[in-house]
Amino acid sequence: MARAPRSQPLQADAQPLRSRARKPRDPSQPKLPLDPMPARIEPCLALLKPRPPIGPDWTYEVKWDGYRIALHLNNGNVRILTRGGHDWTHRFPGIEEAAKRLGVGTAILDGEAVVLDEEGRPDFGRLQNSLGGRGGKLPAGNAIMFAFDLLYFDGHDIRNMELSSRRFFLESLLRNEEGAIRLSDEVDGDGREIFAAAYEHGLEGIIAKHKDSTYRSGRLGDWIKVKCVQSDSFMIVGYEHSLSARGGIGSLLLAARKEGKLVYVGSVGTGFSELTAQHLRTTLDRIKRKSSPIEYGGRRRVVWVQPTLIAEIEYRAWTHDGKLRHSSYKGLREVQDNAAVYELV
Repeated sequence: MARAPRSQPLQADAQPLRSRARKPRDPSQPKLPLDPMPARIEPCLALLKPRPPIGPDWTYEVKWDGYRIALHLNNGNVRILTRGGHDWTHRFPGIEEAAKRLGVGTAILDGEAVVLDEEGRPDFGRLQNSLGGRGGKLPAGNAIMFAFDLLYFDGHDIRNMELSSRRFFLESLLRNEEGAIRLSDEVDGDGREIFAAAYEHGLEGIIAKHKDSTYRSGRLGDWIKVKCVQSDSFMIVGYEHSLSARGGIGSLLLAARKEGKLVYVGSVGTGFSELTAQHLRTTLDRIKRKSSPIEYGGRRRVVWVQPTLIAEIEYRAWTHDGKLRHSSYKGLREVQDNAAVYELV
């Protein structure tokens, strides 16, 4: 049971304490005590597995390819926090305005901010471009939020409810929403068939969630992610100059972490648009360095850079010597998004 807050001592000349006027409670509603609204909640994270779990205890959703956000609504005041706890309310004005129109006084929604392509699929590169690139300050007016969980609702912390109950309230809240905040649909059935359908539609993957699980922060196995195509974050440590390639970048050299050090894991030379390549070249040339930040035995002429930029890379597999296969550049990740560089084991 929560301990009551300790009261402050009153001064002899203190003015009388006055509470704010409150609206009368609907007599049909139960008189339940209100829970303090958390300033921030560490997100529940999905554990990566090669295959989806199956059985009646599991439900499935699309794995959205964007930025994880938490939407805090408190009597008309809106905060949109990244996974790392940074306030990005100003960067998602459409989501902010949609939140103010929700028919509830207080709520915390967990979800993903995405930008969709012409076929309705999330496109991480378009989201990055709409925000002005890494470190950009542009508002992503075309971004929408797919909400998949509800953690606080109408004055009550509901994280200890099972997922099916939290989803009931979330679906009731977003039943008629088709604008900048939308419900991430659940699908029941055989996880293998649902994963195959996601693969056929070119989606990044699926998330499996245990129906009876409470909301627990961290990567504890209540949620499982299965990817159709591998996508992870790697550090850019240099680039190969090319006179014929867009922006003068033939390929980016990438590194992962291993035992506290950066280790070379190959290069990526596809996935750049002309605008993206030019922006990358300008950004990388500002952080050039003379020596290599990694052990590198290749023969290519490389322009080395300070290891500060984190790239999201899509790839199919790893080679026997620990290099990425069929890799493609997706965009730069934000440090504020709590981007984690891939760890080799």
